[in-house]
Amino acid sequence: MNSNALQGILWMLLTTLLFVMVTAVVRYIGDAIPASQAAFIRYIIGTIILLPFIIPLIKKSITRKDLIIYIFRGLAHGFGVILWFYAMSRIPIAEVTAISYTGPIYISIGAAIFFGEKLALRRILAIIIAFIGTLIILRPGFQEISLGQLAQVISAPLFAISYLLSKELTKNHNSLVIVCMLSVFVTLTLAPPALSVWVQPSMKEIICLGFVAILATLGHITLTQAIRSAPIIIIQPISFLQLVWAALIGYFVFSELVDIFVIIGGLIIIISVTYISYREMTLETKNKTPHNNLTKI
Repeated sequence: MNSNALQGILWMLLTTLLFVMVTAVVRYIGDAIPASQAAFIRYIIGTIILLPFIIPLIKKSITRKDLIIYIFRGLAHGFGVILWFYAMSRIPIAEVTAISYTGPIYISIGAAIFFGEKLALRRILAIIIAFIGTLIILRPGFQEISLGQLAQVISAPLFAISYLLSKELTKNHNSLVIVCMLSVFVTLTLAPPALSVWVQPSMKEIICLGFVAILATLGHITLTQAIRSAPIIIIQPISFLQLVWAALIGYFVFSELVDIFVIIGGLIIIISVTYISYREMTLETKNKTPHNNLTKI
């Protein structure tokens, strides 16, 4: 194994730890404050952190078309974040993590529909297998699908829409501009629903959500470093460790039972996602669909 591959694996390992800490902190807060308000506080803190970068970007010209894309991306991502926070307060963190792995599946489908990317038979089979993994987790007909599960299932395609829109934005803007504008428009999207259900947060809750913003920002940085250091096919399987960490934290910290169906379903999904990533890497298309990261918060 060369040094770059090893660095990529270590960066991805750190990424899984950072993102599972994000889920653990949000799980700790629970439903003490409404999901939309918790998401709003997290994002407004994140926007403040990015403020030194945002102010110079305001001076840059943004076309009307780009502005519309930023608005729609903010709406999709914002509602996805609300659903994610809602799911985190109601279902085990391992289950939230496992269902979130379906994101790249929706990205592949959306890329085929909206960008004309080819869906070969093997990729279609991988998508079908991934959905089977999701059904193993949810087990419809054998147990009632909860609102928390439904919220997480719906959040995945919303996040996929966000990342597909980011593909269009990368044609004219660099990653820093895209990240900063996402933070701004998600905050604006979250403001009305948050203010409509506002309750006075405690200082502890504000500190926890600030910690979430910092951990999520660091997680996106380490994820970028992992992708730069090694091919996706090498680092993608490491992301399964996030489900392992989530199951362990859920069991030892929150007394959540380890659901073997969640682990099996999550493993099936991550194998399918890894195969899709491998196919995308080997195709070497000029306009490559952005890879889904581990979490979108």
